[in-house]
Amino acid sequence: MDSRNWIDRRFETGARYLARLTSRRSFLTRLGTLLVGTASIPLLPLSRAAAQAADTGFEDPDIEGDAGDPMNCNYWRYCSIDGFMSPCCGGSASSCPPGTEMSAVTWIGTCRNPADGHDYLISYNDCCGKSPCGQCFCNNNEDDMPAYVTARSNNINWCLAHSTTAYNSTVALVLGRADG
Repeated sequence: MDSRNWIDRRFETGARYLARLTSRRSFLTRLGTLLVGTASIPLLPLSRAAAQAADTGFEDPDIEGDAGDPMNCNYWRYCSIDGFMSPCCGGSASSCPPGTEMSAVTWIGTCRNPADGHDYLISYNDCCGKSPCGQCFCNNNEDDMPAYVTARSNNINWCLAHSTTAYNSTVALVLGRADG
């Protein structure tokens, strides 16, 4: 019984000491800062390499046997796309439609080209600046991860990190071979 009173007194002393040092407002301020900071994590720049490549006139590498129709959701580059395909909206598989700009951040996937049997790193960039084009919606989730694994999630509007948050469509840039 005596040891129980000792533990109770220790916790009571500790709680009173903590109450003297902090207030409810202080606690709520820290909690609010933590929540806002956590909510802003998806806005961090995860992969700006693709956006820098787009600014310098990015050209897809020559891929021997790049067969398929970029207007079709089953096109090999679209294995992890979630959104409207840029070619249906006035752009191409690697360029945004006129009047839109590529988002500075991107998600990365790995897709196999059935024509040559190689895996390629694909950068999926959202085209920002206009309302959604509404044509050729494609939702493929190969290698998609939950939203808390931000760089591998295709369920995020990446235009949130852009000067305008309006999403239009998505491009699939081939960054290079993944298997050597």
